[in-house]
Amino acid sequence: MALPTWVRVLLAFALLYLFLIGVGLLEEGIRQFGDGFETQVLASVGNPLAGLLAGIAATVIVQSSSISTATIVGLVGSGTLPVNLAVPMIMGANIGTTITNTLVSLGSLRRPVEFQRAFAAATMHDFFNLIAVAVLFPIELLTGVLSRTATSLAGALSRAGIGGAEADSPIRTAVKAGLAVAEGLLERVVNPGVGLGVVMLIVGISVLFASLRFVTTNMRAVMAGRIEQAMNRLLDRGGGLPGILMGILITLAVMTSTITTSILVPMVAAGVLTVRNAYPVTLGANIGTTATALLAALAVDQPTALVIALVHLLFNLTAIALIYPVPAIRYVPVRLAERLSRAAVKNRSLVGVYVAGLFIVTPFVGVLLLG
Repeated sequence: MALPTWVRVLLAFALLYLFLIGVGLLEEGIRQFGDGFETQVLASVGNPLAGLLAGIAATVIVQSSSISTATIVGLVGSGTLPVNLAVPMIMGANIGTTITNTLVSLGSLRRPVEFQRAFAAATMHDFFNLIAVAVLFPIELLTGVLSRTATSLAGALSRAGIGGAEADSPIRTAVKAGLAVAEGLLERVVNPGVGLGVVMLIVGISVLFASLRFVTTNMRAVMAGRIEQAMNRLLDRGGGLPGILMGILITLAVMTSTITTSILVPMVAAGVLTVRNAYPVTLGANIGTTATALLAALAVDQPTALVIALVHLLFNLTAIALIYPVPAIRYVPVRLAERLSRAAVKNRSLVGVYVAGLFIVTPFVGVLLLG
């Protein structure tokens, strides 16, 4: 018997909630391997290229650019990290944060058609950020345009007497509550430490994959027909502006782009959204995620911390302004992602090589060699 639409909508929210708890368990599991390790990675570099790779590595460790950029802001504010090294770290964080939605796409690995769509939706974020860094990293090294502009803006804000306040998201608060319950249950079985970290990783991955499998099927049923067509028509309008605004607003609500982009992956896998319509939402998420570091910087009295937070915002705005408005290059990240996804369906080992090479081997070995 078919379930009523309202029941499927509630079920979709419940499955997404479980999905977010799974992501949280992954993050907490990684933290069990050594609290503050990402800070040590960031503070140990001595040149811009190592800083870029350290930004990727630190963000992979915590699976959230919000956390790593806030850490970078704190290190700059404390005087531990100079601005010239912090700027490439911010760029690296933008690359590192894409690992979560790339891993999320693996939930569809055994269903080729869904996996091809999901992997393309995930890796277009990778390619956009890689292209953005490839363009803006050398420009920043040669001209310092981002840091100089951010310094001017920070000075103007300081003169205007603009302060800040800490903010949190109701959605993240709800997820933290569920995560606390899950952690409490697991801690009854395993003592805190590496063992608990391993268990959290296993449980988190299991919850992640199970919830994604069911949420993909459920979303397809909920969004079928007119609702699906209406959403895609909305995102087709305005040259992508509605999608960018949607990505900003959703990410501001949840205070992390990881949730926004990871939720898009099963929607594309289910055929609810096309890859191209999910693309501007992803770009909006890149802008929205800068709010965390910006709010953290505005809440303290260190001007250099505000400079770095503004660099994060300017980097994402500039990247979108350079790439998205130009029709000839707008969809280059999407086309590259679609080619990679087709190759990945034909050769599954390519997925492991891609993930390990981009997110593990290159940044971590690079930091060791260049740091």
